[in-house]
Amino acid sequence: MSAPLSADGMSARLRDLVPPGADVVVPIAQGEPRTLLDLLEDLAPELDHVRVHRMDPFVERPYIRGEFGDHLRHVDYYLGPGSRQAYRDGTCDLVPNHFSEMPLLLRQATRRSVVLAAAAGPDAEGRFSLGTNADYVASMIGEVPFLLEVTSAMPFTQGENLLTPDQVAGWIATDRELPVVAHREPSPADHTIAGLVADLVPHGACLQIGVGGTPGAVTEALTDHRDLGIHTECLASGLARLVDLGVATGARKTQRPGEHVTTFSIGDEAMHRWLDGRHDVAFLPVEWTNDPRVVAREPNFVSINATTEVDLMGQAASETIAGRYWSSSGGQADFARGAMYSPGGRAFLVTHAATRDGRSRIRAQLTPGSVVTTLKNTVDHVVTEHGVASLRGRSIADRARELIAIAAPEHRDELRREARRFDVLP
Repeated sequence: MSAPLSADGMSARLRDLVPPGADVVVPIAQGEPRTLLDLLEDLAPELDHVRVHRMDPFVERPYIRGEFGDHLRHVDYYLGPGSRQAYRDGTCDLVPNHFSEMPLLLRQATRRSVVLAAAAGPDAEGRFSLGTNADYVASMIGEVPFLLEVTSAMPFTQGENLLTPDQVAGWIATDRELPVVAHREPSPADHTIAGLVADLVPHGACLQIGVGGTPGAVTEALTDHRDLGIHTECLASGLARLVDLGVATGARKTQRPGEHVTTFSIGDEAMHRWLDGRHDVAFLPVEWTNDPRVVAREPNFVSINATTEVDLMGQAASETIAGRYWSSSGGQADFARGAMYSPGGRAFLVTHAATRDGRSRIRAQLTPGSVVTTLKNTVDHVVTEHGVASLRGRSIADRARELIAIAAPEHRDELRREARRFDVLP
């Protein structure tokens, strides 16, 4: 379809593609089509048991707050700023998952009635780009009808996130901006942790780096490295800077050498301008980027992600805070497991030793209600501002000693007592 639809025309198309019991799929993060969701909410009184499936919504919306009852309900796979309170209030659902398995999960558990997505285009060939996204929706191109909201704010990116005109059931042009991303500036502790990690990253390593203050600081600490590769789930400004500095070249990658691989991106307007029209950044479906078997084929793969608690056996709880849900598993376990099998691969979980109120993040046992994201059998290195605990191949007692040594000093004696009480230390 070459011409955009009017708002009324798009509403009519939504009525056709969203029957009773329909499952609507929306991309992660900044791929949210804000006007299309407005139109869907306008139709909510006419809808019957329709579910919207998506990850990490940045904007809280009436349907997420449960204002349309069973007419239109949100199903989340990674809580974001727009859905955390709704989950606690019971007005949306949360489905456990590994990010790599999202396309499979949606194929098996939903009807995948239609995809609503923000996009860029059309280009001279009539193609549309999903812009900041490939994620789980790129796997549906050619299989599921797509309705697109085309906005000039969205960069036109390359990879397996392009749609030809015959794959688009309708599109609308708007001037809506992308949802705003809030970043936490790295703290002194973040920079200390980043330096410890950077010292263990070899030249030529292939990187997956998560989002947040500490992982962001790691990119700043890697500027003296050479020929790094990028194979990540989220491409943010820190990794983009490594490309601009000539630090990340992808020259030593075995898969898609010279390309910087991701499945989605988040950032501000400057980041979107950086992405627009680039041919060295490949946006690929998450079932490929995050597949541990794919990750394992890259030598010297280094995975760096944040966690919130680690117990003395090495279990990492990364999706709950003090026993309450905050996010979900994302791709942390995908990449940790892939790095395990990569020749020379290493995986790092980073965390401050204590919370702002002084509570230790190294725990004798996880806080009740906390959810294990990365299994003790998979966790490789845990890093705080007090050092690096290397756990792979270590006994339970040795793991406990390593972790106590990187805990905040004021908590170490208590952790030793608790370790003996729970038979972790002799």
